[in-house]
Amino acid sequence: METVRRRCGAYVAAGGMMEWRVWAPYAKTVDLILIDGAARQVEPMTAEPHGYFFFRQAAPPHGRRYAYSLDKGPDRPDPASCWQPDGVSQPSAVVLPTQFRWTDAAWKGVAWDDLVFYEVHVGTFTDEGTFDAIVPRLPSLRQLGVTALELMPVGQFSGTRNWGYDGVHPFAPQNSYGGPEGLQRLVNACHEQGMACVLDVVYNHFGPEGSYQAEFGPYVTDHYRTPWGPAVNVDGPGSEAVRGYITENVRMWIREYHMDGLRLDAVHAIYDSGATHILSEIKQAADEAAQGRNYPAYIIAESDLNDVRLLRPPAQGGYGLDGQWSDDFHHAVHALLTGERQGYYVDYGDPEHVSHALKHTFVLDGRFSHHRNRCHGAPAAGLSGNRFVVCIQNHDQVGNRAAGERLSHLVHPPLQRLAASLLLLAPHLPLLFMGEEYGEEHPFQFFCSFEAKELIEAVREGRSKEFEAFHAGDIPVPDPQSPSTFARSRLTWQWEEVPHRAGLRRLYRDLLEARRVWPAMRNYAERTSRLHRGLKGPAMLEMVRGGTKGEGDKTLQAFFNLTDVPQILPAKDLPALLFSSEWSRYDGSRTSEAEILDLLPFECALFGPL
Repeated sequence: METVRRRCGAYVAAGGMMEWRVWAPYAKTVDLILIDGAARQVEPMTAEPHGYFFFRQAAPPHGRRYAYSLDKGPDRPDPASCWQPDGVSQPSAVVLPTQFRWTDAAWKGVAWDDLVFYEVHVGTFTDEGTFDAIVPRLPSLRQLGVTALELMPVGQFSGTRNWGYDGVHPFAPQNSYGGPEGLQRLVNACHEQGMACVLDVVYNHFGPEGSYQAEFGPYVTDHYRTPWGPAVNVDGPGSEAVRGYITENVRMWIREYHMDGLRLDAVHAIYDSGATHILSEIKQAADEAAQGRNYPAYIIAESDLNDVRLLRPPAQGGYGLDGQWSDDFHHAVHALLTGERQGYYVDYGDPEHVSHALKHTFVLDGRFSHHRNRCHGAPAAGLSGNRFVVCIQNHDQVGNRAAGERLSHLVHPPLQRLAASLLLLAPHLPLLFMGEEYGEEHPFQFFCSFEAKELIEAVREGRSKEFEAFHAGDIPVPDPQSPSTFARSRLTWQWEEVPHRAGLRRLYRDLLEARRVWPAMRNYAERTSRLHRGLKGPAMLEMVRGGTKGEGDKTLQAFFNLTDVPQILPAKDLPALLFSSEWSRYDGSRTSEAEILDLLPFECALFGPL
């Protein structure tokens, strides 16, 4: 039984006693309300220094409801609630750590270089939309070559339909997904299948409905603004307790849910002017929580700043995180293959941008950004490519389109295969968005299930305005509140009967296997790329992995035809042909796997030692 005393929440302490602790500096008195059906037991809490209140008694049953009353006001759920079985605004529930029995004691984790992330939205990944419903699909993902399930945020949100980034209870796994035990069963099953589990967490804002933190204390601040409202207060008055709230959340996911890592959402919207940045404290908290177990806890940050300070060690003035999402690779590939130039895609689309991303990671590495009307980013020099997670699709890049179109809706199969080849041969860690490996036919759209009419209308209006810059109002925006928008976004999980989908999935499987077994694919530091010109400009991209061309068994050469016409290979005496994205096994046009002299339209070919 856990005996670690938390800063806040309901937890089992030494001797089996239950302790409730809440930070409520705005209140003069706080009462704990213990609820058993219609019966209500009111217990005055003891004031502690710095705005905390405390109460202790024998542990109640698992699931016992409770709430707080500030200065004799209405019942409020616990800001650090670990379970909201009845919704965001209803009483919280006690979670006993002995309720679930783990069977992953032998789990050793996944080495950093072996990570292949698969991003999943729990509600739309299966028809049931639960943690438990994911479990039967884990063997298929493992057979594909996925090594890390990455869950979009699961902290309790309003209603049952939401991406998760509007969560208001960051400690409480969503009740409609299966709550705490459902999530524990899923993580345990991942480990039994030899897969890591990484959770997306949101520390930059709270959702707009059901968030009561601001009634308790200065959890948020108007000193900074995010695209989603007030920022979380990590450097203003009262911020010490808020920082503790965040780091305690990190420890909980690592200790009590056995998470292999956390993906931090939009850290560019976390504003901290203090001497020690909260990101450094998050990494430290994760490392401390992982002590004593057989596998580490990785911390990966999403940031659009193109700033490697996130990754540099503290001794070099950095925050010491393990990895960083890099959008530049996606933007460069997407703009090139689709021809889109609206919004932030205005800064991409030239073949040189893809070449630069393969060689240097960041495209905007200090160069001028037309979208921002200023220079942006800095070089990633000195950092190996495996410190960066890249993709060709993710929840943002698909779901933040007006109609939620996937790449399979925008380009034909040869281009889908080319994009997949660029991703899986790139010298970075790949992230797959659920369903991309077989060209899922359903879109992934933005959906929610708020209750307040004014909020619902504000979200509808905001989504429409958001796409004016991208689509000039010519594409209707699905109603985020409609259940049909949610239903359209569910995966079909079908590929066997459609040749190009079955072929695409086979291509993903083969290249993910190649990443494991070919030595050059394990070398993330030594890589280069260059463009070869055709009659009408850059026509073919060449990438070399694993040293120089003269190193034989340590080198792989990939060629990508970026045009819709055949192109002659620019090199002679190439090693053996190891892979073509147009082989018939992938439903391509090339019937023979013999050596080739030219590339078909949008074909990728890989050469190296047998």
